Amino acid sequence: MMKLNKNKILDDFYTVIDCEHKTAPTQEVGIPLIRTPNIGKGILILDNVKRVTDKIYDIWTKRAKPFEDDLIMAREAPVGNVAIIQKGEKVCLGQRTVLIRNKNVGLLPKYFNYLLNSEAMNAYLNILSNGATVGHLNVSDIRKLALPEFPTVDIQEKIAAILITYDDLIQNNKKRIALLENMTEEIYREWFVRFRFPGFQKVKFEKGIPKEWDKKTFREIVSYYIGGGWGEESQTSIFNEGAYVIRGTDIPGLNSGVISRDVYRYHKPSNLESRKLKVNDFIFEVSGGSKDQLLGRNLHITENLHHYFEENVMCASFCKQIRFNLDLVSPYFMRYYLKLYYDCDLVGIYQVQSTGISNYQFESFLNYQTIVLPPKELREKFDQLVKPLINEKDNLALANSKLLQSRNMLLPRLISGKLSVEDLDIQFPPSMLEEEEVA
Repeated sequence: MMKLNKNKILDDFYTVIDCEHKTAPTQEVGIPLIRTPNIGKGILILDNVKRVTDKIYDIWTKRAKPFEDDLIMAREAPVGNVAIIQKGEKVCLGQRTVLIRNKNVGLLPKYFNYLLNSEAMNAYLNILSNGATVGHLNVSDIRKLALPEFPTVDIQEKIAAILITYDDLIQNNKKRIALLENMTEEIYREWFVRFRFPGFQKVKFEKGIPKEWDKKTFREIVSYYIGGGWGEESQTSIFNEGAYVIRGTDIPGLNSGVISRDVYRYHKPSNLESRKLKVNDFIFEVSGGSKDQLLGRNLHITENLHHYFEENVMCASFCKQIRFNLDLVSPYFMRYYLKLYYDCDLVGIYQVQSTGISNYQFESFLNYQTIVLPPKELREKFDQLVKPLINEKDNLALANSKLLQSRNMLLPRLISGKLSVEDLDIQFPPSMLEEEEVA
């Protein structure tokens, strides 16, 4: 258990600057607006971040412009998450966040970032939070946050260097994952949206579509579908078979290479038997959502992803499990068809709102949504081209899962001092070196 020193508080080492208490107008391009969902454990999550204009940035940063090595803490949902601003990142604070700036009195930001994100400190912050329904940290409580004893600056640098090495590897892999995903999607667009597929010059077109391509409804190409399940948290005589469950909220992370096994529950054997996911099945979200979040998020169960779960896995009750007829379609073709279908907001055609929750008219979707299918030879050629790229993407995601697991095991031992680094000759990662040192 981490021992805290009430005579050593955050305000002694860092200045806490509150955010603007109003909603900033946002747009698609501009400077990232850091809201609480954008604050990960240690790093900022800038995927699909909302953005602001230069003018709004100037207004919202009158109290302080965020700089490299400043920390940003979430005061709500999730309480206490802290991320450090990396070199070259220009960001604006959104609501329910605070900026934490170093006073240069012996507690390094890169080390403090990990200290605040340690399990013990996170638990302490959650105890401090209050609120009937949503935990909330007061700025005054953050300033008075009691800190544990911490090592000398030299030791802090060594600990940060070890953990940053892991995080740098993870971030580099994420960039490679994004690059591979962009490459495969671009191939799909080139072949099946722009119709510049191999041999397109010799094909006759009718109304902008290759004449020989086949048009079918989803009802015709789906061979099996069933709603997911949720089961029970604890094992009973009836709910006695365990399986992992993939929720709609898990889909974006799994698609972007953040692989985790977050939910394990117990199910009736008969329910599980009919819902076990197989390789090349798809998960399709059909309930939940919000005005800003369309339903229809989907996930392709690749061989590597299926193998990662090791045990039985099924989708949650707000999703559908879909199995396509692979004599008519190919899995990687459908993967990018459904991705583009969602990204272009076409999926919203079949979404309805009732009693505060969105539902998908799945039967209508099957009956009326049509798809134009290329010949089998072309579909298979596409799959052969992109499958190795997706396999590499999956392998990088699996590597990240192992790196994150190792980092999370090391962090509390390093922060607590149980794992001494004093006598270690640490090689500092490039991200911790000055530009002239790297050169």
